[in-house]
Amino acid sequence: MQPIEIVEIIRRSEQGMTRPYICRGEDDQIYFVKGLSAGRRSLFGEWIAGHLGVALGLPIAPFVLVSVSEELFSLDSSSASFELGAGVAFGSLKQAVTELSYSVLGQIPLESKRDLLVFDWWVKNGDRNYTENGGNPNLFWQPADEKLVIIDHNQAFDYEVNKENFFDTHIFRDHASSLCNDWLYQDEYRERLGEALGQWDEIVKHIPKSWFFIDNEMTVPADFDLEAAYAVLARYKDNEFWDWL
Repeated sequence: MQPIEIVEIIRRSEQGMTRPYICRGEDDQIYFVKGLSAGRRSLFGEWIAGHLGVALGLPIAPFVLVSVSEELFSLDSSSASFELGAGVAFGSLKQAVTELSYSVLGQIPLESKRDLLVFDWWVKNGDRNYTENGGNPNLFWQPADEKLVIIDHNQAFDYEVNKENFFDTHIFRDHASSLCNDWLYQDEYRERLGEALGQWDEIVKHIPKSWFFIDNEMTVPADFDLEAAYAVLARYKDNEFWDWL
């Protein structure tokens, strides 16, 4: 899997916890890029959870591996270049979207809401909070196609997430009770989650070797345990996974 070469670092985004960098690729597309300053755990979360979401049929914004060359890094002496770093990074393709408003929630299909609720609980992503008073669910709306666009999985595999703090704040928490009490839905989701998890080996095979270390010399291991992440995902097999109330 050949990364897309970044040819221009345009600026740093003002939005998002990790404030990704807006860059132009060699394909003339614009990407939101997360690199060195985002942290290795963030990159693992984006890559693994993003692929699992795609496998489930979720409308994840297209993403790729991108590469910031040493030459570009040295030519751009700005702090943006320094914090982004050289090497392989994560790039999410810019979408023609608007921020999700409370008024359009009714246009989102029920199945899509349930899918996202199950998915976020599966990958332990507690970063989808939203109420009438606002929040940041990391969801956008594509007016042209009237569909949801999902971004940001940098906080996936958060081992501090539990059913109390997750289901109290998730944007689609109101659908938890119906899923918790429906065995047929649970069986369907078990099958779908199992099929998605069956892609695990293929997903992790393409994780760049540099992401497993926090230094360029690749001597200090990154704080991410693939076995622990897989164990989180394997929870779907247990009845306790569906005991949300």
